[in-house]
Amino acid sequence: MASKTRARFSKPTMQQVECPSEEAATGSAADMPTQYSPSSVEQRLYQWWESSGYFKPAGDESKQCFVISMPPPNVTGKLHMGHAMFVALEDIMARFHRMRGHPTLWLPGTDHAGIATQMLVERALKAEGQSRVELGRDAFLKRVWEWKEEYGGAITGQIRRLGASCDWSREKFTLQPELVTAVNEAFVRLHDKGLVYRGEYMVNWSPALGTAVRGYRTQ
Repeated sequence: MASKTRARFSKPTMQQVECPSEEAATGSAADMPTQYSPSSVEQRLYQWWESSGYFKPAGDESKQCFVISMPPPNVTGKLHMGHAMFVALEDIMARFHRMRGHPTLWLPGTDHAGIATQMLVERALKAEGQSRVELGRDAFLKRVWEWKEEYGGAITGQIRRLGASCDWSREKFTLQPELVTAVNEAFVRLHDKGLVYRGEYMVNWSPALGTAVRGYRTQ
């Protein structure tokens, strides 16, 4: 059992994985740029870190694990100052615990951003002379997944550019079946305990979307 645990937490060492040199990136030492270029240096090093598995849990198995689940940003979104702040703070904590030898996992993911994604997909359908009602539920969901695959990686790419030491091999999306099941289970348990209930209350209703929307979306 212990040997399996060790294998799960093992990772390459600095000596085992060679970092691509600046010379390899630019061609030769004579071609080295006279000014620092963050785009070439930072991306090269980050790709080395990620491909070498340095962000995966590893360390002293006798120590307590340290795990952070990233608050999932909207898959439709672009990076703003709020994202930059939480990425910086969580990255500090993750790297601090790695340096202390704790098996550390910073779990990344994105949120499906239901209303925002629906608006963008419906806008594309309208340009094609279609609507989600005419398309039907299953076909519309298929279009949403296609849109997510094509356009949904912008914000994770931006988080990578910040140097976030997440274990991207475990990246999650909130519409993955196992996460949907977990959310349903959580709400059922809360309902059984009387902590959530269905009642009458004022909502901001969107006739176009056919659903309630949050207050800030009405402004």
